[in-house]
Amino acid sequence: MRGLPLAAWAYVCGVIALATGLIVVHFKPLSWTTIVALAVLAVLFLICDSAPALLNVERARVSLSFAASLASVVMLGPVGAALLGFCAVVTGQRHLATVKRLFNGAQFALCGFTSGVVFGALVPDNLEPGTSPHWVEQVIGPFLGALVTFVLVNLLLVAGILLLSKQATLRELLRESGGLAFGCLGYGMFGLLIAGLWNWVGPFAAVLVLLPLFIARWALEQTRAQQQAHAATLAALCQAVETKDYYTRGHSERVSRGSVMIAQEIGMRSDRVEAIRYAGMLHDVGKLGVPTKVLQKSGSLTEEEFAAIQLHPMRGLEIVREIGFLDEALAGIMHHHEKVNGRGYPMGLAGDEIPEFARIIGVADAFDSMTSTRSYRAARTIEEAVVELRKCAGDHFDPVMVDAFLCALERVGWEPPEPVVLPEDNVVEITLQDHDDPTVPIRVATDEVRR
Repeated sequence: MRGLPLAAWAYVCGVIALATGLIVVHFKPLSWTTIVALAVLAVLFLICDSAPALLNVERARVSLSFAASLASVVMLGPVGAALLGFCAVVTGQRHLATVKRLFNGAQFALCGFTSGVVFGALVPDNLEPGTSPHWVEQVIGPFLGALVTFVLVNLLLVAGILLLSKQATLRELLRESGGLAFGCLGYGMFGLLIAGLWNWVGPFAAVLVLLPLFIARWALEQTRAQQQAHAATLAALCQAVETKDYYTRGHSERVSRGSVMIAQEIGMRSDRVEAIRYAGMLHDVGKLGVPTKVLQKSGSLTEEEFAAIQLHPMRGLEIVREIGFLDEALAGIMHHHEKVNGRGYPMGLAGDEIPEFARIIGVADAFDSMTSTRSYRAARTIEEAVVELRKCAGDHFDPVMVDAFLCALERVGWEPPEPVVLPEDNVVEITLQDHDDPTVPIRVATDEVRR
């Protein structure tokens, strides 16, 4: 929170003041029963808030305390829910700065108060939690309204501080909000379970819910760990490919990043963006099936050697086709060297026949190749590569994908790789061609020039 802009500090102070003011204005003496319920839920809140769940969303954590907060909305009303929210100030996450704790407490209080007002407006009069066999049926609608309100207010308040402090852009927040909202809604539903059980087992209801809450957290962590294992596996495959040629070190990672830039620019769903990330990483994995002497040959290729180059996308498909989580990424790996004019390989697809993933990867692949140093030339400047992309749009590349990449490039920029330093014992023959570079034709022994 250090170095916050003045507007961000004003926002934080305003949120804290508003939450405090609402509690002061609407506070009424609490009954003994309410005090006991508030104390039990506060303990549950603090336990859960001290162990947030990590999601497969960058920088995203979801507090399990949503369950306690939503239970308080049903059981304690707006002011009680606001008081519970302020418990976030004393969270077990000791790494959080004091001002951040105050903001978290205030924003949880505002979420609780507003959702409590919504619940009170929607719920039938004099309906007590768990007092009727049909209580859940009567309260489910109002509870869902309160839950959605709680999550929306929470996301808006957090988005406000992130935008004002310049820690995230609006585009990034919109992209990540879906995963966050899903996690918040899921944990919030446990609140209805606590409120429904309270009339039957009293404070023990909180204990009963702790186990399924932490099982849910464990399941999310397992999913995240699996995602990280996938990424590590793909990184190892990429490293194996790049050991064949020092001049392509980091190429797969950069193509992956460029592909994601395009995918986000055209508004792809987050699950497809993740798939295109994988496809970009593995687009050249088929080079493992091409002899190193062919990849690094300095002279013209024979027809057989050129055919081996052309088949590397199919080799890539053969290598990774059994990796189930790749899904749509397989089409990108298979067809990333197709051209809009139908003169690409391996199948000579044209226009919209080329899968969307392949059209995206083709642009990112060519751009990184042009802006990287090769054994036969220095890296081209970004401006020169942009000119070449524009020139090839509609012929080699899908113009929609080119425009999307250039828009993203202008907004987020591009960091070209450092020149490669070969090891002292390198004895590899220096190649004078690059099948990824649209400006350098591959020379075949028949003297036929192919791009």
